[in-house]
Amino acid sequence: MATIAGISALALIMTACGGSSNEATTTTPAGSTAASATTEAPASSSGGSSEAPTSSGGSETSTSSGGSGTVPGDDDTWCDTIKSNWADISGKSVSVYTSIVAAEAEGLKNSWTDFTDCTGVTVNYNGDKNFEQQVVVQAQSGNPSDIAFVPQPGLLKTLVDTGTVVAAPQQVQDNVDKYWDPGWKTYGTINDTFYAAPLGANVKSLVWYSPKMFEAKGYTIPQTWDEMVALSDKIAADPDGVKPWCAGIESGNATGWTATDWLEEVVMRQAGPDVYDQWVSHEVKFSDAPIATALATVGSIWKNEKYVNAGIGDVSSIATQGFDTAGAPIQAGQCYMMQQANFYASNWTGNPTISEDGDIFAFYLPTIDPQFGKPVEVGGEFTTAFSDRPEVQAFQFYLSTAHWANNQSKSANSRISANKGLLIDNVQGDLNKLCVGILQDTEAISRFDASDLMPAAVGSGAEWQQLTAWITGQDDATTLAAIDAAWPAS
Repeated sequence: MATIAGISALALIMTACGGSSNEATTTTPAGSTAASATTEAPASSSGGSSEAPTSSGGSETSTSSGGSGTVPGDDDTWCDTIKSNWADISGKSVSVYTSIVAAEAEGLKNSWTDFTDCTGVTVNYNGDKNFEQQVVVQAQSGNPSDIAFVPQPGLLKTLVDTGTVVAAPQQVQDNVDKYWDPGWKTYGTINDTFYAAPLGANVKSLVWYSPKMFEAKGYTIPQTWDEMVALSDKIAADPDGVKPWCAGIESGNATGWTATDWLEEVVMRQAGPDVYDQWVSHEVKFSDAPIATALATVGSIWKNEKYVNAGIGDVSSIATQGFDTAGAPIQAGQCYMMQQANFYASNWTGNPTISEDGDIFAFYLPTIDPQFGKPVEVGGEFTTAFSDRPEVQAFQFYLSTAHWANNQSKSANSRISANKGLLIDNVQGDLNKLCVGILQDTEAISRFDASDLMPAAVGSGAEWQQLTAWITGQDDATTLAAIDAAWPAS
């Protein structure tokens, strides 16, 4: 969550395109009949719908048209696989602990009712706003739930270090190998042991814009970085005075995190995923050429007075403008573009239509160097088990199936997965369909938010602080050296 590691206001940014709400909820069995939101409002909406979500019982096959990267699903086999591998589990129960609450939680509960129908196992759900702190306390005290939905690889490692997390069964690993981009598996692997399969997903590599404003000027969606820069120049030269970009990095104690997103996106596109991985482990330092070049590229947009800060102020106003309202000038016709993750869907005011021909929409942040494919910065949860009882393993397996990925999106309008067996037709809303299309693109290269993977002293400390100083005038070299200096010695 470029997040997001410390952005409580974002609930670890698991909203639209795989989001989470932060209202309290109660522990209920999987058979809950509460309806989830199914409207075409912004995907993170927590409102209810008059239509009850559907939960397929296995009759549908995952071989129909979907995203470009879809693979055949397991609708006809998942229940038989569970019965053959984990027999005699009827009457058992599995406890799940997560930060996902409110309407989104109700959708999740509905998404696995057919697991209970198949196995006779009850799933007891506990959503908690204080999950990130309490899950560690529970593990350290020897009293964890059977399964936790962990939203950060760093938190997963902390839990593994307690000695209470158990490795995922081979059947789960096989599903991850089949259905996910390989990058996802690495984030569930600690010290060469695979522990946690991906669950939900979100996409950060987006640029928000107004389709109506673009149409009025005859602007088209840029397909490359150079085209995006050329569009920015064209907008900046227009005598109407509306600048191309708006931005804000103010977020209370987490001020600066949105700047880390921009930097991460450029590193992936300009230097490539291998350098990105080396940067996360500090084999490549912030002051090294690839990162310095990337920061200069970000600066060519964010520090360009002709480009920013549309409808808000000068370049320095980026530091004081709240990230949550930085897109308001787009709705006011004062700004054309803003880079932000899918979760920003909940921040637009007045319930605008979010679609490719509506009031607000988004496009994929274009590539810089085609040799690196189409980089996608992602976030998501990971299914982490603290027990290897048969019923727990069976539920882990179920959550790793393409069948469940489709149930999830049908049952909760803000939920998607990077599971390549997820069919576009089962995804609710144009924004979520866009996100799934990006994730399933055959050229997609997924990487988790770098600042979430770095030590907290850096990723949610020095990097936020120094990039804030950078946008208000501090030079590149001083900024990058100061971040390097914060890296822990061991």
